[in-house]
Amino acid sequence: MPPSSEQSAVPKVKVSPRGATRLKSGHVWVYRSEVLSGDGVPPGSLVAVTDQRGKPLGTALYSSSSQIAIRLISPDAVRDLHALLRERIANAIAYRETLVHGSDAYRIIFSEGDFLPGLIVDRYNDVLSLQILTQAMDANPVRETVISQLSQQLDPASIVERVDPRVRELEALPPRASGLLRGEKIATTLMMNGVRFHFEALEGQKTGAFLDQRENYAAAASYARGEGLDVFCYQGGFALHLAARCTRVTGVDSSRPALEVADQNAALNGLEIEWIEANAFDLLKDYSASNRRYDTIVLDPPAFAKTRRDLDSALRGYKELNLRALKMLRPGGILVTCSCSYHVGQSGFLEMLGAAALDAHRKLRLVEVRGQAKDHPVLLNIPETAYLKCVVASVS
Repeated sequence: MPPSSEQSAVPKVKVSPRGATRLKSGHVWVYRSEVLSGDGVPPGSLVAVTDQRGKPLGTALYSSSSQIAIRLISPDAVRDLHALLRERIANAIAYRETLVHGSDAYRIIFSEGDFLPGLIVDRYNDVLSLQILTQAMDANPVRETVISQLSQQLDPASIVERVDPRVRELEALPPRASGLLRGEKIATTLMMNGVRFHFEALEGQKTGAFLDQRENYAAAASYARGEGLDVFCYQGGFALHLAARCTRVTGVDSSRPALEVADQNAALNGLEIEWIEANAFDLLKDYSASNRRYDTIVLDPPAFAKTRRDLDSALRGYKELNLRALKMLRPGGILVTCSCSYHVGQSGFLEMLGAAALDAHRKLRLVEVRGQAKDHPVLLNIPETAYLKCVVASVS
């Protein structure tokens, strides 16, 4: 990242009318095919963006490798990037203080959602988990600014970095191992909605847990009753919350390590939950055929649509899961069904659910249509920041 604070020293990049229109509409991305000039711009540079005629559009972070070549960081000239980063981090932390209650685990920085594209930071009690997704955020001076500001404001016991090798490859960044950046602590216990969880900072998926479901866990518990089934339970997020209201809860996942952590979490809370290692599609097919019945079923599968090309097959997968679950619910039962696939929009997800209900000869009443937790803010003009769907429905 160029250290100069003078805008005149910042490289200029010209974008096509299509890219300019997107920026003017409030989005912050420009794709590589929309960049008209930029040859020779160093990877991860701060750049001044102009339209085809040279009119300034703002200041951005540049990637020489990603298909998203430009991520706008300000509509104005940026004189001091590091001061801007410190201000944005402080604002993100303050924003969570107004939104998050009853939990010491939540997302602190949500990339574009906090005007810090390419940076993810999660808090797990006294441990921070950081993930860097772009060349610009990976530059050493930027790293040091981010880490020092987080340390100064939050005083964590440790800061760890979780590395996504595929993202680093796409950004043409050198390989880096996940590990400690500050401190020595890699394990802690966190509280979420009154439920306690073990957390190993260098284990699990993504940055360690699915904090985007935190508010949906509580919502599901408020409607749950009778016998509960949590499918794709991972480390037990929904199942542990259901256990406070259900007479019996079963959690299903194909990952034995995840179920072992789930069992530890149940013990931590003094709960008795049955854990089953199985393929969810096979298990639901067998249970449906054998007339197994439940009062509450949660479906929280991984993203089936990684790209737009996967959309049709993803919807077929979601429909099959929901069809099986609907057949297994007793009249008056509660279905909590989720999708974290951005390419499956809310309207498409609801249309799929309606078709599954028709095929299952069940009627659905929508109780709630929810999204990700508020600490994963959605920007209206950046639809990619809204990805999680969570539908609560009453089945008759």
